[in-house]
Amino acid sequence: MSTPVGRPAAARHADPSRGAVSRETSSPAVSRETSPGPVSRETSPDYDTPIGAAAERAMQVLHTHNRLPRPKRRRVFTVANQKGGVGKTTTAVNLAAALAVQGIKTLVIDLDPQGNASTALGISDRQSGTPSSYEVLIGEMPVHAALRQSPHNERLFCIPATIDLAGAEIELVSMVARENRLRTALSELDDSDFDYVFIDCPPSLGLLTVNALVAAPEVMIPIQCEYYALEGVSQLMRNIEMVKAHLNPRLEVTTVLLTMYDGRTKLADQVADEVRRYFGDRVLRTVIPRSVKVSEAPGYSMTIIDYDPGSRGAMSYLDASRELVERDLAGGPEARP
Repeated sequence: MSTPVGRPAAARHADPSRGAVSRETSSPAVSRETSPGPVSRETSPDYDTPIGAAAERAMQVLHTHNRLPRPKRRRVFTVANQKGGVGKTTTAVNLAAALAVQGIKTLVIDLDPQGNASTALGISDRQSGTPSSYEVLIGEMPVHAALRQSPHNERLFCIPATIDLAGAEIELVSMVARENRLRTALSELDDSDFDYVFIDCPPSLGLLTVNALVAAPEVMIPIQCEYYALEGVSQLMRNIEMVKAHLNPRLEVTTVLLTMYDGRTKLADQVADEVRRYFGDRVLRTVIPRSVKVSEAPGYSMTIIDYDPGSRGAMSYLDASRELVERDLAGGPEARP
C-alpha cells in the first residue's frame, strides 16, 4: 500500500492547477464513494504521471541531504552579455539558488538598476536609501552592512540594487579609481565564507559593468539558443580583452551557458553547435530549456528552485550547478590557480 506524500508548499503555490487536483481528491463526494480499506489511487501520488513525477522531483530537491563539496577557492563570476534578453539575470539567481539548496553559501551582487535579481531572490524592501550596491560602490557603506539574506534559503545572500543605482555611473565618473570601486569593496569578503559570488550587471558596457569585470576573475556568458545568438558576443569579447589588458589581468571567460533551448527546433541545435565551436569546452554540457515556469518565478519573487523545484528548468539549473562544482574539483576549464 502506498503512503500519501504531501506536496511541498512551494510547488503547491507554484501551480494552481495542481491545487485543483488536490481539492478534487479530498472532496466529500470522493470520500463517500471510497469504501474503508486500502487507500485509493486517486488519493495516492502516482509517479507515472507528469504531475506525480514533478512532485517526486520537488520532494527530492527540497528534502535532499546531498551536499556539494566546497570549491578549491572562492569563485567570483561576472555574469555578462551586452545583448539583452538572453537570461543573464535568470542565470545568476537560479545558479546561486541551486548551489545554495545543495549546501553552498552563495552571494549575488545586483549591479543592474532594474533590480530584477534582487526581486527574484525575495528582497522586497528596496526603497531609496536602504543599504544596497549603490552605497557599496560610492564608498558610503561596507559590503557586510549591505548583505541581505534571501527569505527562501539561509545560505543565499544578496547585495540588492535600488533606484539610487541608476545615477551611480554619473557619480563614478569623477571618483578616483572609478573602475576599481567594487573590487576594493569586495576585498572585505576575504574573511567571509562565501564559496560562490555572482555579479549581475546591466546589458551595457558602462562603468557598472566595467566595475564588475574588474572585480571578478571569471566571466560567465549566457547565450540563448535563438536567432542572432552570437550577435554582440564578438564585441563583448573585445571589451573583456580590453579590461584584461588594462585593468584586470586575471580576467577570463571560463563558462558559457546555453539558455532558452527548444529541443523541438533544428535552430536550437544549430545555435548550440555554433556556440560550442566558438567557445569549445568552456560551454557547459547542461543546457537550460525554454520554460514558462522559469519566466513566471520572478513574478512571485522567487527563483525557479523555490517556485517549482520539480520543473525541468529547476532540474537544469541544478545540473548546471553540479557541473560547475565538478569542473572545479577536476581542474577543468573553470579551475584557475
